[in-house]
Amino acid sequence: MASIKELNLDHLIGREVGTATLLKELARGGMGVVYVAYQRTLKRQIAVKILPKSLLTPAVAELFRQEAESAAILSHPNIVQIYEVGKSEDFLFFTMQLVKGRALSQFIEMARKNVLPSRRVFPVKLAIKIVTSILDALDYAHHEGIVHRDIKPANILMEGHTNRPIITDFGIAKVVRGPEIQGTKILGTPVYMAPEQIVGKGVDARADIYAVGVMLFELLASNLPFPRFSTARDLVKMKLTLKDRLFREKPSDLNPLVGEEMDEIVFKALAYDPEERYPTCREFLESLRSYDNRVLSSTL
Repeated sequence: MASIKELNLDHLIGREVGTATLLKELARGGMGVVYVAYQRTLKRQIAVKILPKSLLTPAVAELFRQEAESAAILSHPNIVQIYEVGKSEDFLFFTMQLVKGRALSQFIEMARKNVLPSRRVFPVKLAIKIVTSILDALDYAHHEGIVHRDIKPANILMEGHTNRPIITDFGIAKVVRGPEIQGTKILGTPVYMAPEQIVGKGVDARADIYAVGVMLFELLASNLPFPRFSTARDLVKMKLTLKDRLFREKPSDLNPLVGEEMDEIVFKALAYDPEERYPTCREFLESLRSYDNRVLSSTL
């Protein structure tokens, strides 16, 4: 069976999907192909994600359906909007908000390449602004019974004209009140994955908190101070063996503009034991806002 990256889908350009016409391919990933489309009924551009039936297995089809349904029940300015879910003779699809911007991962990569060392990290206030918006959205999703389970910079789109971070890709989200999806190798992304997610233990909102903690560290320090590793499997093993000794340096060691109190916030989110982390995204968010108000504002 061919992978989705190998499929030639040029023939789909101009195809009508629901109430929209596919205009051009935008991106490909493990869970489908995303197109820019024109929605005739509302005269606007939207995004359409399709999954060819030739790639379907029961587990993949369930994950695709779950991605659409998980996001569709959520309504938050920092979560991508889902409009319609359906299928044709050739593929499953859902239509969603078209976010005109770039992934946060692209901004991180550009910053790393800056010739000025001071510009290789995000300004602390900007990092806090981005992360608190994400935490607010996740707090809402968690209260609705949905854990994302794959939070990472590549799944955060920064809207171009507002710089608003928007969470996308609920492909492996867990509906807490529903059953787990079995029979799939898709677990998450090792760098951002919580230890309990790696070993297949029960996953709750604190797995997303761990992932946001990694992302915050990355925004503050550019490169994550892991011990040297060659493969994702090596990193996974180190997470489980080194536990709270995984990170060799603190954010304040790598960025002189970060205070020791921020180190405590980051490492609480990154605690190996979920019981030692922030119990909710709201508490994590409030710690960051307090730091911003007390520490950063006093230095301006």
